[in-house]
Amino acid sequence: MKDVLRQTAETLRQALAARLVPPAEFRSALLAVPPTERDAWLDVVFDLHDVAEDGALLPRGCVPYLPTAVDDVLRAMELAQVGPDDVILDVGSGLGRAALLMQLLTGAVTIGLEIQPALAQASRRLAARVHGARFAVVEGDAAEPSPHLVLGNVFFLYCPFGGARLTRLLGRLEALSRARPIRVCCVDLPLPGCPWLEPVSFDGGALAVYRSARPSTAAATS
Repeated sequence: MKDVLRQTAETLRQALAARLVPPAEFRSALLAVPPTERDAWLDVVFDLHDVAEDGALLPRGCVPYLPTAVDDVLRAMELAQVGPDDVILDVGSGLGRAALLMQLLTGAVTIGLEIQPALAQASRRLAARVHGARFAVVEGDAAEPSPHLVLGNVFFLYCPFGGARLTRLLGRLEALSRARPIRVCCVDLPLPGCPWLEPVSFDGGALAVYRSARPSTAAATS
């Protein structure tokens, strides 16, 4: 990374610690970074140095932690039209890198749901470093009933799991969509047939964004 980019990242980190960066300013700083440098730049902003290791508590069927690409997060927030009145729930939030990025980009309340206690604790330390006041992480299994799941109206899934676990989660999201509109952002996660979801956009890559269909539409296609 060029020295000038590293300096902008370190300056932004200091501003975040002082709680002086509104979403529009953070977004502008991110977009000023060349796309190929954004992931490394964000890691400097967040003072992250190594990919976290998974612990023994990672359940069978869950995908090991890998950081989400910055541009996938950025594009997901654009396509889902996320704003400060939304509540984002990041399923399998790991270190909290993507979840905190979503919060800083949009101003929305963001909840990370992470099953591994060590990663959840690391994400709390990250939030403390940059004063992520509207970000919280909870330990829990998204495939099981969770009181936090019902708080969200935007759901971000970077391939946390598949198979029966994904089916159970989608069932809970379908039930939630009957109460209010939701949006679902998926990265590297092909979904099974879900007539209650309609695509907002497929960008031709790993990202897909959906919104819940109107009840009459879902009923007609089921």
